Amino acid sequence: MNTDYGMRKVFEGSIEQAETAITEALKDVRFGILTRIDVAETLKKKIDVDRAPYVILGACNPVLANKALQLEPELGLMLPCNVIVYADEAGKTMVSIIDPAAMVGMINNPELTCLVEEARPLLQKALSAIGN
Repeated sequence: MNTDYGMRKVFEGSIEQAETAITEALKDVRFGILTRIDVAETLKKKIDVDRAPYVILGACNPVLANKALQLEPELGLMLPCNVIVYADEAGKTMVSIIDPAAMVGMINNPELTCLVEEARPLLQKALSAIGN
C-alpha cells in the first residue's frame, strides 16, 4: 500500500479506542478535531452499502493554520489535516495522518516549508503516542 502521502500505525484496540486515543494525542500537541465523518455510516444511509468502519477526522492546529493561510490563502483547500481510523482487510485497526509535506508539495511556495517542518513532528508525536 502506497503511503508516501501519510504516516500510518497499527493500533492494538478497537476503532472507537483508536479514535479516542488519537484525538487525545492530537490535543496534547495542540491539534483539535474540527470535523468527524463516519464514512461507513454515511455510505449505509446514502447508498445502502455495508463496509468496515472508516472514520475521517479533520484535525487543526489554529496557530499553524493561521500562519499557513496568511502565506497562501488557497491552502484552505487542503485543510484541515485529515486523520483516518479504519479497519484494514485483515481486521487490524489502522490510524493514518496526512503528511503535511504531501499537502503542500503541489504548491509553489517555499515559505510553507517552515510550517511543514513545525507540523510534521507534532503529528508524528501524536501518532507515536497512541501505543505500540
